[in-house]
Amino acid sequence: MGLQRTRFVAIGDSFTEGLGDARADGSLRGWADLVAPEVAGEYANLAIRGKLLGAIIDEQLEPALELEPDLVTFAGGGNDVLRPRADLVTLRRLYDLTVARLVDSGASVVLFTGADPSANLPLGAVVRSHGDRYCDMIREVAARRGALLVDLWAVDELRDLRFWAADHLHLNAAGHARVAGRELDVLDLPVPAGWTAPVPPVPPSAKPVRDQVHYYREFVGPWVQRRLTGRSSGDHRSPKIPAPVTPSLLG
Repeated sequence: MGLQRTRFVAIGDSFTEGLGDARADGSLRGWADLVAPEVAGEYANLAIRGKLLGAIIDEQLEPALELEPDLVTFAGGGNDVLRPRADLVTLRRLYDLTVARLVDSGASVVLFTGADPSANLPLGAVVRSHGDRYCDMIREVAARRGALLVDLWAVDELRDLRFWAADHLHLNAAGHARVAGRELDVLDLPVPAGWTAPVPPVPPSAKPVRDQVHYYREFVGPWVQRRLTGRSSGDHRSPKIPAPVTPSLLG
């Protein structure tokens, strides 16, 4: 492609919101903020952390289309796949209908398979199994609907703990930069050299997740509690950037 668009709109969950990549002031950056100045003069990001696929579609799809984007990115379903009883048949139907709607709008559509966190998570084998099936579905929908695909699930490099935040579930700054680079590759645009810079090795003293008591207390426990009470980390949160802004001013 190689052409700069006028307006870029991103929809999704914490992956698109940029969780794990905080600026010095505490605000979130993430891959979409990195990509925006490279691809468009205006940028909106409607993503909200913790959202299931159905909620992303219900709350973000039509507002995104009302902004009349030239480029739209759609990443969702990761929070559904983390649940042991994920209904992959329903997820596929919802996902396919959403992609069809986006493609029919005339915008260039970019889809994502998520990076694979399973090697560093409790019950990682279950996550990997659901993720394999869900990502196969995304690949099939992208090919059939004519959408572009950033296939992160297949990237071995991104399974490395060095690209993940302390919760082992969200990418860190280096991980988000790698994702941004992959998207520019798909869009046939040059990738800034800093986005592919080597990352330092994991300290030899680092312990496996199963030996990190604080990890279960700080991350796993609250996640389980939210599941049991029907709450989400995105409850009462607003979209990250609900109206188009000039992306070069984000910092």
